[in-house]
Amino acid sequence: MRYFGGCDAGSTYTKCVILDEDGKIAASVTMKSRINPVLSAQAALDDAVTQVSDLKNASELAYLVGTGYGRNKVPFADENISEISCHAMGVHVADPSVKAVIDIGGQDVKGIAIDTDGTVLDFAMNDKCAAGTGRFFETMANAFEMSLPEFSRLSLTAKNVIPITAQCTVFAESEVISLVGEGKPMEEIAAGIEMSVAKRCFVMAKKAGATDSVALTGGCAKNDGLKDAIEKVLKIRVIDLAIDPQLMGALGAAEFARQKGMGA
Repeated sequence: MRYFGGCDAGSTYTKCVILDEDGKIAASVTMKSRINPVLSAQAALDDAVTQVSDLKNASELAYLVGTGYGRNKVPFADENISEISCHAMGVHVADPSVKAVIDIGGQDVKGIAIDTDGTVLDFAMNDKCAAGTGRFFETMANAFEMSLPEFSRLSLTAKNVIPITAQCTVFAESEVISLVGEGKPMEEIAAGIEMSVAKRCFVMAKKAGATDSVALTGGCAKNDGLKDAIEKVLKIRVIDLAIDPQLMGALGAAEFARQKGMGA
């Protein structure tokens, strides 16, 4: 049995997926990225390899594709492919019916339209500001003195929404701290934060061709409050993927590696 790897060296988290010849996931890893992407990728690969008894080292993978922020730093990679292409392919593998994706990464947001074979039809990217990204949510959770999972659920209990007007992460944090200091309900402030991010996703969703449904990828796809806000703002259904949405880039990279390694 041959195995094929995909390593998504992201700015915040590094992910790795290993597939067997049949396209079944043999191993998957998600870990916090270090400042050195080479060390991050190596650690994720080493961890993934330990889950496959037939492998002793990442160099034994039949084909390895690197993707993400540090894709050029993935050790042993046979090829580097953009995260946009890999997220599209990963979602296609997870659910071939999905045609529109919003990928909310640690430092940017992307809208991706997927063709019937998992390739990219069109895309849009917002990398000019950290607002609406994973970094933004980390900042907001810290302001609330909560973990990210706790913050992601907080807005679901809100009866009203307190709008957050600042578009910049720094100013938004100051606005949130002021509202908390005024004694405003924290769940309603959180609802305003989720709503502001959902509005920023509107253009990305339209560029991705989302009409009645969309899938979210990246760590922020696990934010239940954001999913709820996007459904309300965009008036479309957010599809829950059967595979961890944070793994989509690595999964797509691994599938590209499998196709190339199998001579497809």
